Amino acid sequence: MFIEKDSIKINGISMGQYLLSAKYEYNKLWGSDTGRNLAGKFTGTLVGIFPKVILTFRKLTIAEMNIIAPILDSANQTLTYYDPSTNATKTLSTYTGDWNYENHEIVTKNESFECSFISRERRR
Repeated sequence: MFIEKDSIKINGISMGQYLLSAKYEYNKLWGSDTGRNLAGKFTGTLVGIFPKVILTFRKLTIAEMNIIAPILDSANQTLTYYDPSTNATKTLSTYTGDWNYENHEIVTKNESFECSFISRERRR
C-alpha cells in the first residue's frame, strides 16, 4: 500500500522531505497473568496494542539535523500519520527510541538513520 510521506508530521512539521521510508508496527502488551498453562494453552489479558512508527531519515545536512535532532531528543512528540491498518489519519503522543547517526568521512551530510516513535497510549 502506498502511503504519502508528506502525511507524516511531527509536532506539526511535515517529515516528507527528510524521509526514505516508514515502517508500522502494532505491538501487543500482555498482562502479568499471560503465558501457557500446563496443558500448553495460551491464556492472558491483552492490555492493548501500542503502535510504533519507525522512520528512516535520508542523509541530512547539518542545518537539517539541527531541525530534526531536537525533535528526536525531546521527551515526547505529537506524531500525525496515515495508519494503513485502520485506513485513517491518526495522531499519537509518542516518545522516541534511542537513535544514532554516523559519518563515514568528514562530509557535510551524515548517513541515513532510523528512529522509532512509540505510542504512549494503547490504540483505540
